[in-house]
Amino acid sequence: MATTTTPTRGTEEPPRHEDEQAPDEDSRHLTSPLLLTLVLLTAVMFQDPVRRALAAPVMQSWMTVFVAVVLQALPFLVLGVLLSAAIAVFVPPSFFARALPRRPALAIPVAGAAGAVLPGCECASVPVAGALVRRGVAPAAALAFLLSAPAINPIVLTATAVAFPGNPEMVLARFVASLLVACAMGWLWQRLGRADWLRPPARSSYEGQGRGVAFWGSVRHDVMHAGGFLVVGAMAAATLKSVVPAEWLRAAAGNPVLSVLALAALAVLLSICSEADAFVAASLTQFSLTARLTFLVVGPMIDLKLFAMQAGTFGRAFALRFAPATFVLAVLVSAVTGAVLL
Repeated sequence: MATTTTPTRGTEEPPRHEDEQAPDEDSRHLTSPLLLTLVLLTAVMFQDPVRRALAAPVMQSWMTVFVAVVLQALPFLVLGVLLSAAIAVFVPPSFFARALPRRPALAIPVAGAAGAVLPGCECASVPVAGALVRRGVAPAAALAFLLSAPAINPIVLTATAVAFPGNPEMVLARFVASLLVACAMGWLWQRLGRADWLRPPARSSYEGQGRGVAFWGSVRHDVMHAGGFLVVGAMAAATLKSVVPAEWLRAAAGNPVLSVLALAALAVLLSICSEADAFVAASLTQFSLTARLTFLVVGPMIDLKLFAMQAGTFGRAFALRFAPATFVLAVLVSAVTGAVLL
């Protein structure tokens, strides 16, 4: 009799499992292929209204601006991604530790100036800065490099010169303002930063991988992320140019303070890659050069994706303090630099 009780207890479980699996089986009906099919069917059903909307003058203008921004920025973005991947994979982080002065006060401007010769976007500068901290570089110097590298490297400055052919002073203003902010934030962290606010990363993004695999992995990652942000930025620029009423833009652009703050906030929200942001800024012709300079200085230093990357690499306590301070300082320095040089 004892042997018959154990099977009966085991046979009591299947009904509950069947009941629990029933919702899962029903949920499988809402799969991605089915949703894609529904979207395609909807598009076919409403193809005539879609065609009429695309043929409208507003949409034609939108598409013209969108395609122009993407085509202008894409070569610089691809070149920057290739160069930043090569530096991140083939240049050992120990090289930077040996090249920097031992005194943090001197290492900060040297690290900031090093960004002028090391091409890369902000997506690449965060892991490189983390590797510098892990290899013993003073955090303040690594943070100065983190801010300067995506803003004053040759690819970005060349793209800025191409985007503003009639305003060569914009290149100098972007270089000066970005380098000043990077060094000032490094000195500020050296003075006020606390060790418990910054959590050094545990390992490098490329450790344990072959160089070829790491290189193409970095390229794919940066192309997907930077390309997506470029498309979003181009869409926003096209919308501002074609959809937003001109009097609204004139009202914001006509106020010097409001125009600077508006484009600073726009740079944070759009999160455009630094290799492509100059072409978006150049399309915002309603705004002054100083306001557009603020857009170019703020964007590579603090935006939504950078905040997430900084929090993931160095910890949330660091990002919550470092990002707001960087934003305020970048806006102030950009306004002063624009007033002097532009």
